[in-house]
Amino acid sequence: MKLVSYKTEDRVHLGVFINGHIYNLNSCDKLLPDTMSEFLQGGEVLMERAKKVDVQIKDGTIVAKEEIFYEIMAPVPNPTSCRDGYAFRQHVAAARRNRKVDMIPQFDEYPIFYFTNHNAIQGTGEIECMPDHFEKLDFELELAIVIGRKGRNIKAAEADQYIAGYMVMNDMSARTLQMEEMLLNLGPAKGKDFSTVIGPWLVTPDELEQYKVAPKDGHTGNAYDLKMTCHVNGIEVSRGNASDMDWTFAEIIERCAYGVDILPGDVIGSGTVGTGCFLELNGTGLLNDPNYKTQWLQPGDVVEMEITGLGALVNTITKTDTDFSILGLKKLKG
Repeated sequence: MKLVSYKTEDRVHLGVFINGHIYNLNSCDKLLPDTMSEFLQGGEVLMERAKKVDVQIKDGTIVAKEEIFYEIMAPVPNPTSCRDGYAFRQHVAAARRNRKVDMIPQFDEYPIFYFTNHNAIQGTGEIECMPDHFEKLDFELELAIVIGRKGRNIKAAEADQYIAGYMVMNDMSARTLQMEEMLLNLGPAKGKDFSTVIGPWLVTPDELEQYKVAPKDGHTGNAYDLKMTCHVNGIEVSRGNASDMDWTFAEIIERCAYGVDILPGDVIGSGTVGTGCFLELNGTGLLNDPNYKTQWLQPGDVVEMEITGLGALVNTITKTDTDFSILGLKKLKG
């Protein structure tokens, strides 16, 4: 089942996406809420009701009215929180190699994550950026999950049961801001907090069963053979696979939920797939060729990310009409 949030007449609704059409769930079953947040709070009971409606629409048992005039939103427009992991060893190793530092052994000891701004979640459409964001503006190609059940101190062996579904995720990054603040060993913050993009819909785990593979040796949890690509202005710039995740989402959940509640509506990203951002691609290019032409996102660029089974997330980069700069506010020593 593909769950979608969409807006009509300034109201956001919950629907199912079937064969290119959106159908409102609440209109098919009045016991189903009309927003994603309320739906996720209902846990497995509401999920099963929604799946039944999805099947009935597909087999014609329910003749549902499709939505015509709507705006697609982020599947979870108002997540309870947003964390981002660091699951792909290939990306971490390449980024460190490009900085001429050794691979950090702690990567293989435990999964890590950081919190980002859950109030800056966006879906398909325009991403409006400030001037400072365009100082090395970057995409990051990721897979993401949404939590569907409240839990605490969850073991990895049971953690996949807490996943409501999967999405494409673009962890937008302003690299100059990010690198500046991380010199102080804190962050990332301003380099990340302006936009995290998820969508186009939330795909329930049962739809990915056909892609299931074994996790990496020594790891626990579900893994999937899902091709991941990113195109900028129609040109492929990144290609990877979700099966290359070293740390599984189950293991990331285990760490996230240690001593704290995870909640329905929490979003957790995988971290960047190998080759999944310009920072890595530029660094590798310059390492191999000093004359390599680096690339960063520019106003007007169209970013399209696609993951097998999860759809395509398409965004256009725009620039705010202002000259306001926080980089220009730095106090320099005289």
